[in-house]
Amino acid sequence: MNPRLAIGSLAALLAIAGLALLPQYLSGYGLSLAIGILNYTVLATAWALFSGPTRYVSLATVAFFGIGAYTVAVLGEVLAWPLVLLIALGIGVAVALLVGLSTLRLSGVYFVIFTFGLAELIRQLVTWFEVNKTRTLGRYVFVDISQTQIYWQLLALAVLVFLAGFLIQRSRLGLALRVIGDDEMVARHVGIDTTRAKVLLFAFSASFMTLAGAVMAPRWTYIDPAIAFNPVLSFQVLIMALLGGVHRLYGPLLGVVPLTLLFEYLLARFPNHFSILIGLAFMVIVYAIPQGVVGLIEKLRVKREASP
Repeated sequence: MNPRLAIGSLAALLAIAGLALLPQYLSGYGLSLAIGILNYTVLATAWALFSGPTRYVSLATVAFFGIGAYTVAVLGEVLAWPLVLLIALGIGVAVALLVGLSTLRLSGVYFVIFTFGLAELIRQLVTWFEVNKTRTLGRYVFVDISQTQIYWQLLALAVLVFLAGFLIQRSRLGLALRVIGDDEMVARHVGIDTTRAKVLLFAFSASFMTLAGAVMAPRWTYIDPAIAFNPVLSFQVLIMALLGGVHRLYGPLLGVVPLTLLFEYLLARFPNHFSILIGLAFMVIVYAIPQGVVGLIEKLRVKREASP
């Protein structure tokens, strides 16, 4: 084994072990904050798995997150927890495959608009079904899952999404996606099945978003479509991924930690202006550091190495 890879693997294992023990030393608020950081880590990294190499900007994160959360709200009390997660995963992947096959021939602003509309469409469909069929709007969530168990499940998801990203980057699929991101027309000319590659990774990315929503659902006593499919979540994930940088697997993490803390502060101090402040943060990030923190670090390193 490559010595650097061996050292990196050992460091990762030690970090995972330390993070797994962390809930024993955290207060209730600290554990809640750690859960939020892990949730956004899963979502932003899963978003970057697809959008990073392909350069397709998706705003459908909350659509899949909401599917996972609402599946738990509907089935959490009547089925075993592993089965609920499996059903949520199946629904999320099925929707992602259907959407991917239908829309991934779009690109640029058309794809952005469609994914934003998808989340709103699913929210409206769930609202219509609840009001007209169940005669209620919203559900109480009573699932015997503790905060510590939520933390551990999110940590497992975070480990899996990083491992998946590491393997994809070194696979033929990863190479194909990078070619698609550079020039999709060239990718087609060299024999890459661009639609198949994009749909596969889109569904794979959506699976982690769906599971994150399902795992997070027990944190809420009550869920309605406005909570589960809140469009602000998609923009938060986008901002975090862009701040950290989507061209490196660890990049989104560098955006998740500071922005989770910032958003926590803003939501507590300025709840009525939170959406406006998120928009301002997005504009500043895109203008000031378009390549993210990772790109800035690499640029500074190149300058330092080039200087005498």
